[in-house]
Amino acid sequence: MILPTVPITVLDVVLWAAILLLAVASLTLASVAIRRPRRPIVYAAAGTLVTALVCAALLTVPTPGPIETVVTLIMVTLAVIGGGTMASTVLDIATGGSVTRGFHGGILVAARGHPGDSPTAAPQRREIMRGGATIGVLERLSVAAVILAGYPEGLAVIIAIKGVGRFTELGEAAEARERFIIGTLTSWLWAASCAGVVLLLR
Repeated sequence: MILPTVPITVLDVVLWAAILLLAVASLTLASVAIRRPRRPIVYAAAGTLVTALVCAALLTVPTPGPIETVVTLIMVTLAVIGGGTMASTVLDIATGGSVTRGFHGGILVAARGHPGDSPTAAPQRREIMRGGATIGVLERLSVAAVILAGYPEGLAVIIAIKGVGRFTELGEAAEARERFIIGTLTSWLWAASCAGVVLLLR
């Protein structure tokens, strides 16, 4: 028995072209934002990604293989590199720019005092949450991969690994807990949106 095929409409062709252009535009803007981390550029990258997501939701037929492959490669790349600047922007907005960044990509917090320390001594600061940028790249790549692979249970494994790795630091300062929650949610939302475009193409 031959199953009836859904005819391709002009709207579908226009949407495929729009999604491809929007994907390229978002990736370009995200790449520029890495060198010039300005909020308007980050907002534009996010806006084009959301628009691509909406266009993909309007499709009525599966996307041809070549287009799907190209968009998949772009979206996975966008998930990895674009989420970092977006997370940093959201964190800066949430903290009002009051958090000082450290040399190794972490944040500077007041060191715990010790008995015998002079009360008039200058407060010492130390860096925690180091390596956040590298962890974020691996995290977003993993999130996009498990979603595209149809294995959402893998998300629990990812957050468990990250939580265990940061466990001792999360209890030391409110800034650490705040950045962990906001940064993780922003990073995951970005990666999931990129993967969502690909899923809707299918």
